[in-house]
Amino acid sequence: MRITKHEHAALRIDDHGQTLLIDPGSFTLPLDELQRLVGVVITHEHPDHWTPEHLDRILRDAPGTPVFGPAGVVRAAEGYEITEVAPGDSVTVGDFTLRFFGGVHAEIHSSIPLIDNVGVLVDDELYYPGDSYAVPEGVEVQTLAAPLGAPWLKIGDAIDFVLAVTPRRAFGTHDMTLSVIGSTMHRGRLKWATEQNGGEFFELDPGDELEV
Repeated sequence: MRITKHEHAALRIDDHGQTLLIDPGSFTLPLDELQRLVGVVITHEHPDHWTPEHLDRILRDAPGTPVFGPAGVVRAAEGYEITEVAPGDSVTVGDFTLRFFGGVHAEIHSSIPLIDNVGVLVDDELYYPGDSYAVPEGVEVQTLAAPLGAPWLKIGDAIDFVLAVTPRRAFGTHDMTLSVIGSTMHRGRLKWATEQNGGEFFELDPGDELEV
């Protein structure tokens, strides 16, 4: 499996001779080389995780590609054909197996309503929680895409999340809200957390790839 980190929360997974996209949002540059695209996962409805412009471009380049998201995404993306998924669901798209966890976006502030959010586990290898600290209970996570920075994120909670998941390897994502100095600092904290259980942390910038 080859994982490519794009800007902010967008991930591209290539395996089985096929491609899967996760969360192409407003901070992410246009994505290309989608000839082998078999699916798109949108973890929640916020624009830094999906935009109509991205989805239109993707579906123009790869017509008929199935898109998966929780109920909030189905409502927000009215007019698009979205397959609704919820925690506990497992689906097969192409040769990828996707399992979903969590259910609720991390709280930003008590004045802001909570929304649907799903974490996704790809082929029992890569886990990305979306905007949450949802731990996939009963799963030995091999590779964790761990959020680095967000309005809802406190670095101590992010450290506890990595310690709870105990991944074999991890890298940071959801990071466009951070300065270079802030990103470096947060990476260092999550590196420490990953190493506490014998894992390895990888520093990935947009366009960098990780083979697992």
